[in-house]
Amino acid sequence: MNVLIVYCHPEPGSFNAALKSVAQEELERQGHTVAVSDLYAEGFDPVEGPAHYSQRQRPDYFSALTEQRSASDQERLPSEVAREIARLERADLVILQFPLWWHAQPAMLKGWFDRVVVYGGLYTGRCRYDAGYFLGRRAICSVTTGAPASAFGPGGRGGNIERLMWPIHYSLYYMGFTVLPPFLSHGIQGGGLSYQAEAGFQAHLGRLKQDWTKRLAQLDCDEPLRFNGWADWNEDGSMCRQPH
Repeated sequence: MNVLIVYCHPEPGSFNAALKSVAQEELERQGHTVAVSDLYAEGFDPVEGPAHYSQRQRPDYFSALTEQRSASDQERLPSEVAREIARLERADLVILQFPLWWHAQPAMLKGWFDRVVVYGGLYTGRCRYDAGYFLGRRAICSVTTGAPASAFGPGGRGGNIERLMWPIHYSLYYMGFTVLPPFLSHGIQGGGLSYQAEAGFQAHLGRLKQDWTKRLAQLDCDEPLRFNGWADWNEDGSMCRQPH
C-alpha cells in the first residue's frame, strides 16, 4: 500500500511531528511505502491567486476555477501543485496530521485544499462525492487539541468535535475518499495552557503514541464515516423526500 502523510505544523519538535514519525515508522514496519508532504518545511504557498498562473485564460478577471481548469487541461499547473497531485494519485491511504487551531485546520492546510484540489483535474460537477476522483482510496485525520477530551463533547467548552471536524471530513468525501473516523489526541498542553503535571503529561503523550500505533495496525477494521450520496439528492441538491 502507498501512503501519503500530509503534515502541517511549523515546529519539528512538536507532538504533531512525533505522531507523523510514529505513523511513518509503523506503516513502513508493516511493509507499506510512505511519502510525506511537509507543508511548512517544503515552503508550500497556501494562497491561491493570479500570481500562480503566468498564462491566464482570463487576464481581465481572476477566477480560480477557470484558471485551475485551464492549467490542468494544458498540463501547466504550478510545480508544487503538480507535485502534490502526483503524491495524492499514488496514495491508497492519505493521513492528514495537524493541530486544531481556531476550531479548524491551520490556514496552511486549508490553502493546500484550495490550491491542490483543482477544478477540472480532480473534480467537476459530477465527479465528486460518491463519484469522486479518489473513489476507493481512504483518508484519515490525526488531530491534536489543546484542551482535554472532556471539553469537546456536545455543548462542551471546546466545541463539539464531530461538528468541528465535519468540514474537513466532508471535503475529503467530496474528493471521493472513504473517510475513516479521526484519531484525536486531546490535552496537548503548551504555550502557558496546562491541564496536568509534567510527569503525567509525558505519560499521556506516551499513551497517545501507543494508541496511534495500535490504530494504524487496525485500520482495516475501521467503520468509515457515513455521508449522503448522489442517489439521496434531488436535482436542486436538496435531500430526497424518499431516500433511495
